[in-house]
Amino acid sequence: MRINRSLTAAVAVATVLAATACGGTGGGSGSGDSVTVYSADGLGDWYKAEFADFTKRTGITVALVEAGSGEVISRAQKEKSNPQVDVLVTLPPFIQQAHQQGSLAPSGVDTGSVPAELKSNDGTYVAVVNNYFAMIRGTAALPKPADWAELTGPAYKQKIQYSTPGKAGDGTALLLLLQQIMGKEGALAYLAELQTNNVGPSTSTGKLGPKVSKGELSVANSDVQMALAAIAADKVAYEVFYPAFGGKRSTLPLPYFMGLAAQAPHAANGTKLMEHLLSKQTQQNIPARAWGAPVRTDVTPSGQQWDAFRAAIDGVEIWYPNWDQVLSGLDADIKAYEKATGQ
Repeated sequence: MRINRSLTAAVAVATVLAATACGGTGGGSGSGDSVTVYSADGLGDWYKAEFADFTKRTGITVALVEAGSGEVISRAQKEKSNPQVDVLVTLPPFIQQAHQQGSLAPSGVDTGSVPAELKSNDGTYVAVVNNYFAMIRGTAALPKPADWAELTGPAYKQKIQYSTPGKAGDGTALLLLLQQIMGKEGALAYLAELQTNNVGPSTSTGKLGPKVSKGELSVANSDVQMALAAIAADKVAYEVFYPAFGGKRSTLPLPYFMGLAAQAPHAANGTKLMEHLLSKQTQQNIPARAWGAPVRTDVTPSGQQWDAFRAAIDGVEIWYPNWDQVLSGLDADIKAYEKATGQ
């Protein structure tokens, strides 16, 4: 693992995106002209646009279920005897966990334009939107925090909340980042101290942003793509920031990875959808439509949204985890976290 300097207990509401412009209706997993996606939350607006395009082109409707990253994988695992999902989209290390559990199957999708660090060695899963961990703070919040130590102060009592490590991808990333910059014992001690100000657990990162915007919270965890998308679409009253530790601000990549579900009811449709989302045209539109970064090396992003994305991580040190190594110790890390915080 290295540091380089450079630039979400219950499943959420299922939404059928049936490309209303085409007059279609969501077929769900019981229809031959449908495909079902279980996804970590954060890409809803992008999905709406891309799924509509996909349905218009293929006639295949898309049913979407959004939840925290861990809950997405847990639901798929529980349904193994009666599979309902075709495509899984989630953050690391949960996609690696799904692969390890046998919840994914080879899709045959061409991933040749995606760099090695954004796909599995056997091509079973591949990143579809690149992204980075971030924190958010209310634009009207006073005082305005700038480092991790400040967040444990009395000014933030019951004004901080972060999504639960082991349940949500962004919450797991928060734990991992703190371990990286503070050491494992230091991170546990810090999070135990932070409990006085922490409102409580949350399985979904996406639920926290609105609380910050309303002033119910001063600070929460998020990620660059989800935060910028909400700021642009919903005019929310918060901003992206990176608390400093030892004078340095740090983050880590949190790509949205996708894979074909094992024993997918509509595997062929799932593969077609994955091909669409990874196509050059779709990838070119990711900054404008999703406020994220494309994963293809043959796509050159540009535009106002891309400039905003780059600006959000400019000057921040980026730590690139070995996700397989992270997964191997994740259960122990989560148990130690739960013991330290009482969550």
